[in-house]
Amino acid sequence: MKNILLIFIILSGTFCENMNAQEGFRFLKQTKKRERIKFRLINNLIVIPLEINNKKLSFILDSGVSKTILFNISQNDSIGLKDVKKVQLQGLGNGESIAALISKNNKVSINNLESSNETIYVILKDYFDLSSRMGTTIHGIIGYNVLKNFIVKTNYNTKKIDFYNPKTYQYKKCRKCETFPIHFYRKKPYINVQIQLDTVGYKLTDVKLLVDSGGSDALWLFEGTKENIKTPIRFFSDILGEGLSGTIYGNRSRVPKVKLNSFELENPTVSFLDSISTKNARNYKGRNGSIGAGILNRFIVWFDYPNKKLTLKKNRSLKRDFNYNMSGLEVVYDGKQLIKEKETISFTDAFKRKVNSNNSVSFISSFSFKFKPSFKISSVVKGSPADKAGLLKNDFISRINGKPIYEYTLGQIMQEFQRKDRAKIKMTIKRYGKKMKFEFRLEKKI
Repeated sequence: MKNILLIFIILSGTFCENMNAQEGFRFLKQTKKRERIKFRLINNLIVIPLEINNKKLSFILDSGVSKTILFNISQNDSIGLKDVKKVQLQGLGNGESIAALISKNNKVSINNLESSNETIYVILKDYFDLSSRMGTTIHGIIGYNVLKNFIVKTNYNTKKIDFYNPKTYQYKKCRKCETFPIHFYRKKPYINVQIQLDTVGYKLTDVKLLVDSGGSDALWLFEGTKENIKTPIRFFSDILGEGLSGTIYGNRSRVPKVKLNSFELENPTVSFLDSISTKNARNYKGRNGSIGAGILNRFIVWFDYPNKKLTLKKNRSLKRDFNYNMSGLEVVYDGKQLIKEKETISFTDAFKRKVNSNNSVSFISSFSFKFKPSFKISSVVKGSPADKAGLLKNDFISRINGKPIYEYTLGQIMQEFQRKDRAKIKMTIKRYGKKMKFEFRLEKKI
């Protein structure tokens, strides 16, 4: 599966937002010191619950965006947006700018955090089809405004975020931590790290990377921003994701090492983006790429915007191998399917102990019908193992390795495609109502 999301937004219309107009989020009680929020982690991305004008929604927390963006509203979503104007937005991708709305003075709340005058950009069409790629309904993205007034501790293992009052929070001494100064450009956070780009020798290159919790990959690098940043000899071309202005293309590869002060991560996957897709992102000349959730999720992360610093504490995932989809398949959620299941009655003995199958009889009492998730193939990379096996776009998946598809999440499907080189994948699909079986082995290209 491709990188789920990385968006770079600028205004290309005549409307210009007052950069100081928004106060951002605050504790509802001024004396409060901490607010804890539980989140869902889907494909490395943080999904949090929030409310816009008292309407409950699901948003991605994305440190790589400066705007609050709403892009998945239906006729059933009555949000009641205020003070609406038309604008044009331009982002990553090689297409044209798109029409959008800007709405001011909205109330947005996350548990006991609230912004009473939030400006929201409304994209009228879901260009990313993000909900189907995530396997759950995603209504939008939020970043800078919810991060800027707090010290925000993100724990990927426990799936909890703590928002602290910067006036009362005190850092504990931590020998397993590293702290980085944050440089902001257009409300986006950048840090300096070092990357070993060549397998010959041990030279490290200093790079400035956007800290992007909304990008599911480990690293993105821009060729040409520094003389020695270029795609290694071993790579394969791929569609890397979707941006506001269209599809994002590039090359997938690996680099020998990324060094974050004392933390060293070996052989991380990296995507080298083409210059057309990243034209707008390159407006900041000092930027060399992005560090995404594929690396961030190996740490406990403190976003400290008030003090302009980022702190990382390693977790048990630090040394985990970096993998990628080796199948060539892009799989998306395709709604619900009606599944027929049998319900059985089992018996207990006189002591109310459950009788095992060797000395009991179970009777099928009835069948029940339940709606379960359905998945289909949205694209097949040409020349990939899945392509060679004969799988096609729009094939509906019934089983993977003998397990019914409705027992998987999208994240678990991705794990199957990232297991190891030469791992066998067996798939049963439906094509025009006909059931077909396929088999192939994952192929490590880099």
